Amino acid sequence: MKKTLALLLTSILAISLALAGCSSSTSKDKDDEKGGSSEAKGGGVLIYGKGGDAVSLDPAIVTDGESYIVTQQIYETLVKYGEDNTEIEPGLAESWEVSEDAKTYTFKLKTGIKFHDGTDFNAEAVVKNFQRWATSKDEAKFAYYASMFGGFEGDEGHVIKEVKALDDSTVEFTLVRPQAPFLKNVAMSPFAIASPTAVEKDGDNFGKNPSGTGPFKFKSWKPGDTIEVVKNEDYWQEGLPKLDGITFKVIKDNSARLNAAIKGEVDLMDGLNPSDISKVTGDKNLQIFERPSMNVGYFGFNVEKAPFDKKEVRQAISHLINKQEIIDNFFEGTAEPAKNPMPPSVSGYNDEIEDYDYNVEKAKELLKKAGLEDGFKMDLWAMPVPRPYMPDGQKVAEAIQASLKEVNIEANIKTYEWAAYLEKVQAGEAPSFMLGWTGDNGDADNFLYTLLDKDTIGSNNYSRYANEEVHKLLIEAQSTADEAKRNELYGKAQEIIHEEAPWVPLVHSLPQLAGTKTIKGFVPHPTGSQSLINVSIEN
Repeated sequence: MKKTLALLLTSILAISLALAGCSSSTSKDKDDEKGGSSEAKGGGVLIYGKGGDAVSLDPAIVTDGESYIVTQQIYETLVKYGEDNTEIEPGLAESWEVSEDAKTYTFKLKTGIKFHDGTDFNAEAVVKNFQRWATSKDEAKFAYYASMFGGFEGDEGHVIKEVKALDDSTVEFTLVRPQAPFLKNVAMSPFAIASPTAVEKDGDNFGKNPSGTGPFKFKSWKPGDTIEVVKNEDYWQEGLPKLDGITFKVIKDNSARLNAAIKGEVDLMDGLNPSDISKVTGDKNLQIFERPSMNVGYFGFNVEKAPFDKKEVRQAISHLINKQEIIDNFFEGTAEPAKNPMPPSVSGYNDEIEDYDYNVEKAKELLKKAGLEDGFKMDLWAMPVPRPYMPDGQKVAEAIQASLKEVNIEANIKTYEWAAYLEKVQAGEAPSFMLGWTGDNGDADNFLYTLLDKDTIGSNNYSRYANEEVHKLLIEAQSTADEAKRNELYGKAQEIIHEEAPWVPLVHSLPQLAGTKTIKGFVPHPTGSQSLINVSIEN
């Protein structure tokens, strides 16, 4: 990786090609530097307070951060992100090579690693994991696979042609066409490698009996309360993890979670209310952690349902939401207004786009054009749990509800338990809904294609938005090696999306976390969750 950092090109694909030059010895040296020779410090069990329970502990079938913060302790990916960035580093693969046409990736795997169930991690295990996802044809179940790799085996857009084991420690991926963010996609949490034996043995119950190669092993799960993981004594990186275990504790209310931290009942918590920051900074026993912003919180429309099938209605509502007022009231300066479906921190962001201004009269004109000048009734779905991009979705929903009343739109706020909420929105049941997205890999493709392309309807495109011109632009951007060209294509796609308004992008937030001052080695990752392998508790 050191060699490649000096050779970074302006194209993500070119970065991938440069990374292919990493030698096995270079990859191993970097791992040693990052912790292979570290001595465990602190020990103990960390109590992590969070706002909702995991949906499943099978990372391939979930899309939510409440699940991933747990699964990242249990599983690992072939390649991984840097500690505080989305640069690619070796993971379970010690090195990789990319063909000149950028359609073949050959990974050399680390050896001697075992899954938690005692079976061997090898090339065949990698093949079986990707076959499980590619052949399923279940877009609702394996939403991320469909979103990131263009569907499933046999689908027109499916980018992976073949995955095969060349020997026990070498696996080869052949693509139908170049995919610029391929390595960054492979590093994502949903594509962590699970024990094929355990998957086959437990079937649909695998998400309750997970088995990976990670630094912590699953111990127990009390739904709605706690999930416990314990140190993997046979972990392949010597001296890690530093903790003896982690208990993930569900405390739904943000303020109650903070009170638990103040009392010493939890060591680390996410979802800190911006209004409570002063309570943390004023407590000598606590510290603030700020996660870098790579997210968007949004109010989405199901464009297949009336009246949101009319562009004028979506545009009218875009003019009714006072984003700055929402930020002032609920984010305490820890967010900025959003105008695009991706944050400014991601390459390809189109800053030339002019946001819909707060303009009630303009909204009325658009509703009249749509034949709805007298208003209408609608259901507004609000998230039941705090999320990094939306600390209090219910209160923001109430603010939107009040704004809609100005033009006689009567919004009825509805919500469901978190897992059911996600399932129903994905299935297209919600006419309008509040959600958000924390980028998985730092690439524009992970926002625009994943969330708003026609290929991803039924997976992560909850608005069910389809535009053929946008689709062509996004596929071309995936397939080109020129970053300037990619950014131009993404800029054009954002212009079309802005005009058609399948969402009201609301905010890009700086998520706040709090922990005791005894917590060492915790680095909030911009993707929203991370392994706690280097975290320790030092009294």
